[in-house]
Order: sequence, then C-alpha cells, then structure tokens
Amino acid sequence: MQVDQFFAALWDSYTSVTPQAQRIQALFKQHGENVINDHIAFRTFANSPIALEKLEPILIDLGYQAYGAFRFESKHLKARCYKHQSQADAPKIFLSELLSDELPADCQAIINKLVEQIPDDVVQGPEIFWSKCLWQPIAEQDYLTLAQHSEYAAWLSTMGLQANHFTVSINHLTQTPSIQEVNQLLLDEGYTLNQTGGLIKGSPELYLEQSSTMADKIEFTFAEGETRVIPSCFYEFALRHKQPNGELFDSFIEGNADKIFDSTNSAA
Repeated sequence: MQVDQFFAALWDSYTSVTPQAQRIQALFKQHGENVINDHIAFRTFANSPIALEKLEPILIDLGYQAYGAFRFESKHLKARCYKHQSQADAPKIFLSELLSDELPADCQAIINKLVEQIPDDVVQGPEIFWSKCLWQPIAEQDYLTLAQHSEYAAWLSTMGLQANHFTVSINHLTQTPSIQEVNQLLLDEGYTLNQTGGLIKGSPELYLEQSSTMADKIEFTFAEGETRVIPSCFYEFALRHKQPNGELFDSFIEGNADKIFDSTNSAA
C-alpha cells in the first residue's frame, strides 16, 4: 500500500465519526487555504496483540522511521513518533499506548477482558490502523469505571484502533497563518476548543504551538444494549517554529501532548 492510499483510508474512517473535520477543512478551503496534514495519532493497549511494538513494523514497511520516545506518567502512557524516510511532506505519526498494569486492579481486569479477545496474529497489514474495536462492546459500568481512572482507557475501549486525530499544519496556511487566527476562526464558527492549560499549548520558545477542538460525539451501544453519547475523535492544529539552526522543529512536546489528550474527555 502506498502512503497516500494509507492516509486516504484513514481519513475516510476518521471522518465517519468526526464530521467536524470535514466541515473545518471545507471552511479553510473557503478561505483559500490548502490544507496539509502535519501529523496523525493513534492510541492502543500495551502488552497486547496491538501493542506499539507489534504495530511499528507496519509503519516501517510504509517507509517510516521512529525518531522520538515519550512518557506520560500521570496518564500512564508511553509513545513514539515517526517520520517518513523519503517523503518529507508525508504526515508524521504519533503512536501511544496505555500501560494498563499501572491502573487499579479493577481497571486492569476490564482491559484484560478486552485484550483477550484480540487474535494474536491480528496485525497483518496497514488495515489494522482502521480496524477499530477488535472486541465485543464493553459493558457500560465497565466503561464508567475506566473513565474514573483513565479517560484514555475509556475512549480506547469504545473507539478502538483508529486515527484519534488528524492535524492541520498552520505553517502551510496563508490566510490564517497564526494559531491565534485559526482559533478565533473556529470559535467564531461555534466550535468548542480544548481549554486544558489554555487554548494554545506550547509557545514559540518551545518551537511548537498546538490547539484542538473537543471531540465530536457519537452514539455507542454498550454490551447490555443501552445507548450512550460518547466522545469520538477531534481535529488538531499545529504551528512549528524554526530552531536556532534554522530548521523547523519536527518532534513533539510532552507537556503539549499531555493536554491535547484531554480533547476526548467524556466530561467535556
């Protein structure tokens, strides 16, 4: 599979549960913008058939190479980022996984029930990245238990393995070239933005500024047949700044990402 085909399939899957992304992209295009994707992110379970180390070979086969590792202590996550070795304009990839053994015992038991349903050989090709839930629907009470301790775990239990967000590259915008202008445009159009730590995460001094919408909402039917509105996915916006060597910063900032994760919080 070619890289452009990979991202086209991911976009189709992503926008099926994130219609705001299509509307926002159309809004930018109405303003004469050419929307370029800076990066895309995925969430998964560590110590599972879809753990980071099981997924990484698929990215390598697509031409990607790992170039950064991150740890989020308070959210019990670790992550890696990847960039394409030959296509400089290919979106970067941010892949995180939940260290469920750091959660309370009742959460571990719930997650183990989900993970046990995933076939050991499920990772066969790029299609795994839009496979969504590889387990039967979770019980609503189990979902609520996970949400008390890890919004990330609750989201993953219902949304599964798919693009958690796409990211507009503000560096490629001409009519709204600052993150402040992008945020104001979205607020004027009635979109709700993630305000954890402020609308803008990061700073020019850190060489990266980011903002994001709050996740779209979808109806999800739990194991007992009850339906509840839950968060799906969100749209992010990133502005990269030049470093002292004149090159654009191309990695990620843990403090920024930690706040961006909150875009899928169910209480919002």
